[in-house]
Amino acid sequence: MLELLLFIAGCAVMVFGAVGIIRFPDVYTRLHASTKCDTGGALSILLALTAYTGITLTSIKILTIAVLIFLLNPVVSHALARTAHKRGIKPDKITVVDMYARDYP
Repeated sequence: MLELLLFIAGCAVMVFGAVGIIRFPDVYTRLHASTKCDTGGALSILLALTAYTGITLTSIKILTIAVLIFLLNPVVSHALARTAHKRGIKPDKITVVDMYARDYP
């Protein structure tokens, strides 16, 4: 039962993230939606697979992939946002705070 709940939650996060990627106005908010998709959705689905397989070598490999996603996804999204800002891509008008412009004038 736990596997099914984790899998459905992961799929729901993936769907909501995909809708966010389509609906959000600029690269920074779309990057936020895609990061939530990858981290929340993929981790939930991988945990569901681990719970389904039990304690095996396969589940250890799945958990290793989950840890790597958890650690590397924020780093990669930050690097993409910083590169977009350095290339001159401006946030949309509705963006309230531009932290990169404050830190790197």
